[in-house]
Amino acid sequence: MSKNGFVASAKPPKIKPSKPVKLEQPAVLDITAENIKNTAQITAKLISDTPGRLRLRVGNKHRKIEEMQRISNALQSHPNIKEVRTNVSQGSITIQHEGEESLENVYSALKDLGIIFGDIGQGKSEVADGVASTVINLNKQVKKTTDGVVDLRFLFPLGLGCLSIRKLMLQGLQLDIIPWYVLAWYSFDSFLKLHASSLAKEEQ
Repeated sequence: MSKNGFVASAKPPKIKPSKPVKLEQPAVLDITAENIKNTAQITAKLISDTPGRLRLRVGNKHRKIEEMQRISNALQSHPNIKEVRTNVSQGSITIQHEGEESLENVYSALKDLGIIFGDIGQGKSEVADGVASTVINLNKQVKKTTDGVVDLRFLFPLGLGCLSIRKLMLQGLQLDIIPWYVLAWYSFDSFLKLHASSLAKEEQ
């Protein structure tokens, strides 16, 4: 209390105004007409369509890690899509969605990304794609196991070479039983392969 009988009051502390906090909004598909017009078309083939699951395969020229990841990220941001799995070597995209009610929205999202369904021009069946993928994965595993020293492109012809030497030692040359057209074909084929690089340079 002061001498004149008044009570001294303390000044209230100054409150600094807080800076506004920016909330990051989740990425959404840009489905404006201008964006759809500028989006490059990606031809894909519908592989399977079951309740809550859609699987498609894109063409060879779109089977790149960056492009597949871009498609996956864009689809993941869609509210009706639960999960997206991709396989770059096969070009497959598997979409888990909410069900029949959301299927039309999923197709619309694919269309907005420039994905159209049609002939991807592979000329391969599902079995052929599966076998090719298995061989590719096996080749990667062999290369990884041997630290990149050998792969199937070396081991397969080596195995055939060893088998031919064994047959030669057991049965001899047997040149008299080889048809003339087989020798003619090997002659033509070996000429092309041995001169492939020089022929390519001449064409350029």
